Amino acid sequence: MSASIGKFGWYELLTTDTDAAGKFYSSVVGWSTKDMPGPTGNYIIYEVDGVGMAGMMTIPAEAKGMPPNWTGYITVDDVDAYVKKIEAAGGKLCNGPMDVPGMLRFAVMSAPGGEAFIIFAPNPAMPSPTRPTPPTAGTIGWHELYTADLETAWKFYSDLFGWTIDNDMDMGPMGVYRIFNDGEKQIGGMMTKPPNVPMTFWGFYFHVDGINAAVERVKAGGGTVLMGPHQVPGGQWIIQGTDPQGANFSLVSNTE
Repeated sequence: MSASIGKFGWYELLTTDTDAAGKFYSSVVGWSTKDMPGPTGNYIIYEVDGVGMAGMMTIPAEAKGMPPNWTGYITVDDVDAYVKKIEAAGGKLCNGPMDVPGMLRFAVMSAPGGEAFIIFAPNPAMPSPTRPTPPTAGTIGWHELYTADLETAWKFYSDLFGWTIDNDMDMGPMGVYRIFNDGEKQIGGMMTKPPNVPMTFWGFYFHVDGINAAVERVKAGGGTVLMGPHQVPGGQWIIQGTDPQGANFSLVSNTE
């Protein structure tokens, strides 16, 4: 398996109000925004020091009724071949495959548990600037899956993308929280969702400088803190919340 397969390479917000969401995340996370006009409408890039970290667009007409949400892009070597692999493993094709000319080919998929994710293969000719790395503010520090059944999800993703178990944390009545590795380092965790969580989803933790100050920015910007702040094993501080349009997001900081 190629060293690049299974890496999260991009993150995308679908929302109902890109202007409001742009202001919210710029304030909370520290991103700057850049417009990238395209054939299907305006695409907005979230940047750190001029380097793209994530993107945002209005929920398309064909997905009307979908709640605002963040989705992650997972790197593969051949999108069309991977669509077939994912379908054979119990996943579904939701949209695509399709090309962004000169940049990438992608397909929107759903896992057996129902959560959405995107596979993509970058165009080799596309410029690849060096990105800042965690814990730089504005970088993505953790990938977290709330799924219908941990072991079913684990077999699905690990077989497809080569992820390995780093360790299992016993969370008592909440079950096992499985920390996984992409072949180079820990990149996230997954667990069977609690009954009070209405749907399966991937969540992403954005690095900020100081969790308490970030909480105040979330509140001032019209967002809601659902959980935290609290300290997790390893010493970092986290919160989970929703933005003003209703999309789930999480923040992580090395300092309180």
